[in-house]
Amino acid sequence: MLIISKIDYRIYKKLYKVAYILSIIFLALVVVPKIGVEVKGAKRWINLGFGRFQPSELAKIGLIVFYASYLADHRTELNSFLLGFVKPLIYLVPPIAILFFIQDHLSASIIIIAIVSIMMVMAGSKTKYFLTAGVAGGSALIFGMLMLAQITGKGDFRLARVTTFLDPWADATDTGWQVIQGLYAIGSGGLFGVGLGNSKQKYLYIPEPHNDFIFAVLAEELGFIGCLAVIVLFAIFVWRGIIISMKAKDCFGSLLAVGITSLIGLQAIMNIAVVTSSMPATGISLPFFSYGGTALVILLCSCGILLNISRSSSKV
Repeated sequence: MLIISKIDYRIYKKLYKVAYILSIIFLALVVVPKIGVEVKGAKRWINLGFGRFQPSELAKIGLIVFYASYLADHRTELNSFLLGFVKPLIYLVPPIAILFFIQDHLSASIIIIAIVSIMMVMAGSKTKYFLTAGVAGGSALIFGMLMLAQITGKGDFRLARVTTFLDPWADATDTGWQVIQGLYAIGSGGLFGVGLGNSKQKYLYIPEPHNDFIFAVLAEELGFIGCLAVIVLFAIFVWRGIIISMKAKDCFGSLLAVGITSLIGLQAIMNIAVVTSSMPATGISLPFFSYGGTALVILLCSCGILLNISRSSSKV
């Protein structure tokens, strides 16, 4: 983060096509034998020899760079339905197709689509296009996924997650186990928590307590006050990101700041929503809190870019 914060962010604009192509290549590498690594039935990692690398995390920042540059260069076209709405979204088809059909990574697909949509609206795309064609397309996509799950059995676990979200206690010892144990942890924390490191639910009860459900452990140990503090910190981050975007010297820097801020803000919101059973469970980590090498490195690099945009805008 410190090193990247010293690099002029404008250099990424010259490499936006490279960022797009590399994002797709790295996403597809998971299917190459001896390079792609399968963990718990999912092919989402690349073997580097000394460790694993998750290309979807790199694709997020790569696509943010690509769309920040593309939208800045085509601002005059954004009022058009075909050129300002359909054409930009076509570039999403290859990476999303790989994420969904090859990596079976729906959560990353949702995050990327949401970030790009926010960037497009901020760049000047008509909101009405998203409220009409966007909603219709999204509904058709969800319906198609449900039909695919029923016909082929592919992704049928997502149907189970939806039914579990509606009634976790219907199958409390299987599909509803993680959600219920997370709620128990949150309830046990009370106002001030049981004390840092004193969580009981993280021992054999909550699956992935160090990753997807770390917020439940935080709620148990630090209570409502600790949860509120974390939420406020994320809110401050988003607020500062918006300020940086507004003060950026050029459109590219502004959209780049919007994309990075959206990435961290959306992941935080969705992770907390999953843990509190406010939405169906999905594998989204809590930025800066969840365990994970690739995600943490990419997030810190993204913050380095954000810092450079801020420093550049403050220079006279």
